[in-house]
Order: sequence, then C-alpha cells, then structure tokens
Amino acid sequence: MKIYSNPNIQKVMKSYQTNNVKKTNKAGKTKMSPDKIEISSEARDIQVAMKALKETPEMRETKVQDLKEQIKNGTYKPTAEQIVDKLLNGLTK
Repeated sequence: MKIYSNPNIQKVMKSYQTNNVKKTNKAGKTKMSPDKIEISSEARDIQVAMKALKETPEMRETKVQDLKEQIKNGTYKPTAEQIVDKLLNGLTK
C-alpha cells in the first residue's frame, strides 16, 4: 500500500515543505547572574542535627559493657515495670 499517492497526504507534505517561518532578530547578549543558594535557619538546624546523629555511635559501648557486667555478676535486677515497658515498646514499633 502506497501512502504517498494519497492526495491528502500530499497536501500535508506540501505544507511542511513550504517555509513560512519568519526569522527573528537575534537579541543582544543577556547577562547571566550566578546561581545563589539560601538556606533557612531551620534547614541549618536540621543539618547540624543530622551531622550529630551520624557521628553518634549506634550502640553505647560503655552502657552495654556495664549491663553485661551486671548480668554476669547477678546484680542486674530490672523492675517488673521496666520489663513490661520494654516489651510493650517493642510491640508498638
């Protein structure tokens, strides 16, 4: 099937071939200003907090070692309330 012999397609092709585009005058050189970044005080506070969080160790080794020693010596005696709080805290997460 030849689509080029269709008169409607020929009309469309002819309209694309005619160059009715008007050229515009070149505008003068535009002066470009440098990019700027403005960080709000809240964003700065968040940056400081995130940096502090990244620098904080995931585990506090001294506390872990103290608890290990207490468990080893038999001196670690959490109250029933502490145990229940930790159990319920784990369920809600």
